[in-house]
Amino acid sequence: MRSPLERFYAVIPAGGIGSRLWPLSRADAPKFLHDLTGSGSTLLRATWDRLAPIAGDQRIMVVTGRAHRAAVEQQLPDLADLNVVLESEPRDSSAAIGLAAAILEKREPGVIIGSFAADHVIRGDRLFRAAVAQAVNAADQGYIVTIGIQPTEPAIGFGYIRSAGEMGLDGADSAMLVDSFVEKPDLDTAKQYLASGDYLWNAGMFISRADALLEEIGKQEPALLAGLLELAEVWDDPAARGPVVDRVWPGLKKIAIDYSVAEPAAEAGRMAVVPAHFDWDDVGDFASLAKLNSGGRKSDLAILGENARVLADSSSGIVVSQTGRVISLIGVQDIVVVDTPDALLVTTSANAQRVKSVVDALKISGRDDVL
Repeated sequence: MRSPLERFYAVIPAGGIGSRLWPLSRADAPKFLHDLTGSGSTLLRATWDRLAPIAGDQRIMVVTGRAHRAAVEQQLPDLADLNVVLESEPRDSSAAIGLAAAILEKREPGVIIGSFAADHVIRGDRLFRAAVAQAVNAADQGYIVTIGIQPTEPAIGFGYIRSAGEMGLDGADSAMLVDSFVEKPDLDTAKQYLASGDYLWNAGMFISRADALLEEIGKQEPALLAGLLELAEVWDDPAARGPVVDRVWPGLKKIAIDYSVAEPAAEAGRMAVVPAHFDWDDVGDFASLAKLNSGGRKSDLAILGENARVLADSSSGIVVSQTGRVISLIGVQDIVVVDTPDALLVTTSANAQRVKSVVDALKISGRDDVL
């Protein structure tokens, strides 16, 4: 049998609009299609470039919405056509990752898959590859595996993983059993987590044998598994696929893979975590975006936008400009200004997480034209 890494297939779920980055991120231009670091690459392209040396160009699958197919294929010209999986409508991560697992298991029994979000920022490719290699080896031994990030501060914007000791797995020396997953904490709790040394940031990366992942979904959501297997059975037959997708996909349960797989597997002692030390951020709001683009220096003002025209005096935070309009800032700290042709956002880093409530209010009021 081929080695675990030779049987590895990378899956990139590219969905969600990143509502906390509105009005920069929209339904027709979601977060993963933007260059948010000034590197010249979109987050999606950077994810591909990080995974290709591990899996190879022909062993990367992208799951995305039909509306984003053209943009995704433009960004990833080496993406094989059979590895583009299109969702007719969003059904959350269990359906997206589960369908990829079902398709790949049917094509290649025994395949090991790894799911890596299209819209995260990672720096330290060598450390990333080493962590993935350990995770793949642990997954080959039957575990659902995640990669946890060693915390560097008491962050309140991330979920956490509580570890329960090393496991002594072959080829995965640092893998630890997962005790539990913890939701985003308040600041005092986050400080306790950091001080204890028992907690890692949950980066939402999952590596598993495809059959093990599907088995776990079936234990918790048998109807969902049945639908995914029915879709996978016809997926590579274009003539048969359409009618089955139209009938089955809309009825699949919306549930995050954290709840259908990760948390139940942890409770049953089947979840492992590989601690990692590379720099990682899910770019969850404009506060994290400001930090990424200012090198962590609180006094700096980060500016994004090819034609940005910003005048600043004694100010810090972030300005994102898509208009070329002159923006003047005087004596404001931790400011967030996002200027687009049809919407303007002004807030502070401390309130960055609340941008999602603006998006929710726009949805309720029927203002879909700016979403």
